[in-house]
Amino acid sequence: MISFQVNGQPAEFPGDQQTPLLWVLRDHLKLKGSKFGCGIGQCGACSVHIDGNLARSCVVPVAGVAGKSITTIEGLAPGANQLHVVQQAWLEEDVPQCGYCQAGQIMAAADLLARNPSPSDDEIDASMTNICRCGTYVRIRKALHRAVAFKSTLGTGGAA
Repeated sequence: MISFQVNGQPAEFPGDQQTPLLWVLRDHLKLKGSKFGCGIGQCGACSVHIDGNLARSCVVPVAGVAGKSITTIEGLAPGANQLHVVQQAWLEEDVPQCGYCQAGQIMAAADLLARNPSPSDDEIDASMTNICRCGTYVRIRKALHRAVAFKSTLGTGGAA
């Protein structure tokens, strides 16, 4: 039995310890925000935070998260009826087209802003390695700059 936390709640998985975390989140815990894209950790559609660090959940065996804290897109917002500043910026910049990659993109953006509160365009381009089949990269960059502005206005990294 593997025990860990997901979005601040205790979780357990009794199955195969080599099962990718993505499938535990989606199939066992019914958290459908993280998506399967490539299965080899390249596209980023499955991105989550593990102990505050960005990770591609399709290549992390559930055994690797024993005792750790996972945050998914469902748990990124700071509270009920609130959005994370990145989520709010995403809406205001109308970033998604098909939307498939957006949960992973948002998790990567939140990670970037946690590490670098005011990234330049070059830093955004270098850090945001998730793939968007629709090519919304220009809007993603604009949304990141908007999130920075929200954070400076609010003085927080959470709610907008």
